[in-house]
Amino acid sequence: MSTEHASSRVAIVTGGSGGIGRQVAERLGAEGYAVVVGYSGSEGKAADAADAVKAAGGTAITVRADVAEETEVAALFDRAEREFGGIDVVVHTAGLMILGPLATYDLDVLDRMHRVNIRGTFVVDQQAARRVRSGGAIINFSTSVTKLAPPGYAAYAASKGSVDAITLILARELRGKDVTVNAVAPGPTATPLFLDGKDQATIDAMAARPPLERLGTPDDIAEAVAFLAGPARWINGQIIYVNGGIA
Repeated sequence: MSTEHASSRVAIVTGGSGGIGRQVAERLGAEGYAVVVGYSGSEGKAADAADAVKAAGGTAITVRADVAEETEVAALFDRAEREFGGIDVVVHTAGLMILGPLATYDLDVLDRMHRVNIRGTFVVDQQAARRVRSGGAIINFSTSVTKLAPPGYAAYAASKGSVDAITLILARELRGKDVTVNAVAPGPTATPLFLDGKDQATIDAMAARPPLERLGTPDDIAEAVAFLAGPARWINGQIIYVNGGIA
């Protein structure tokens, strides 16, 4: 561990190579964190995210891991500890969203999505529960559709309902460790993945739903994460709906 890393708070951000995860990583970098950008696919996008963290004022490395594979996740946490001396914050943004009506939903797709969203959360949280230092935070990612219940979201909402349960129970299981456990539940957020395939009328209708009359941005979500990661020590065992008031 190098001397300049010794005084930094250290964060692991899974799914940190793009979308909301990348913005979270960059925001934590601006807060002075050393950030481990976890990714499963594009090494190039992960490297770009690490560069953005550094440009914002933080330190960053990239580590590839399948979040549902326990040996790979353990290796990710091992690397963070070797490089930076410990782990203070784990933000688990990695997940899949594959939509379709329940009556015709492909069960193989269901299994694939639930492997990432449920097993992945369980595996990442298991390592986090063992390793996050006193004064730290574990932040999972849920969704506002667990409350909004739109058609086509049964499989995805079911997986994120499991994330809610894991979050609330883990917060209680970590009694005495001074580690908070919460989940952020975004509403419609203007990421490339969300906007892809939607016509302008659909986007405009979704943007009109919140009282603030716009879609969320990745920075809106990252702001909530930064709050839970740092000053919000008395918020614990909660699902924080970050959706502009639509729920």
